[in-house]
Amino acid sequence: MLDQPSPSGGEAAEFLEWQSEIAIFAAIDRLEPPPADAVLFVGSSSIRLWHTLAADFPEVPTINRGFGGSEIADSVYFAEQLVGPYRPQAVVMYAGGNDLADGKSPTEVRDAFGAFVTQVRRWAGQVPFAYLSIKPNLSRRRQLPRIRQANGLIRACAAARGVDFLDVHAPMLGADGQADPRWFGDDGLHLNAAGYALWTSVVRDWLARQGLL
Repeated sequence: MLDQPSPSGGEAAEFLEWQSEIAIFAAIDRLEPPPADAVLFVGSSSIRLWHTLAADFPEVPTINRGFGGSEIADSVYFAEQLVGPYRPQAVVMYAGGNDLADGKSPTEVRDAFGAFVTQVRRWAGQVPFAYLSIKPNLSRRRQLPRIRQANGLIRACAAARGVDFLDVHAPMLGADGQADPRWFGDDGLHLNAAGYALWTSVVRDWLARQGLL
């Protein structure tokens, strides 16, 4: 399993591209203190672009700390800044698709996820934690077998680590077993309003089971 990378040397260099976005989060927090007992959403662009998050979950405060193009290892590296300041009452993550697109193996994606679980427990304790499965994508059809393998590995890791695995992959498939276009925007990668409505339903059901709605 990965551990949190050292903040110095060559290992740090690969995370430099995200420093400005992480700094923006800190600046936002200084200007407007984040709500207490929020549900923290973290991960890649599918989280960052969830602009209706507050309206979709009006019963609970939410914090969006997605940063586009990121991989799970990036969230591991910046976990202190992404999770530590907020003392959330629950955490929801979506990431992993970019890892596979960058050539990571399903096993490497699973290991990165396990490392992030460790960091969430370090900074947020034993709060409810859900992982949204890697979605199929119109623009990444060739990755579908590896997405399925990664999801299977992450599901098993999540079960062993006390994390809830929320399957958004299966509902987003069409009758042909491929990604259904109705959930996606023009780029075939990111969600449209219908896609976010589907994810909202899945997450709302989970929050209700946790007694948070």
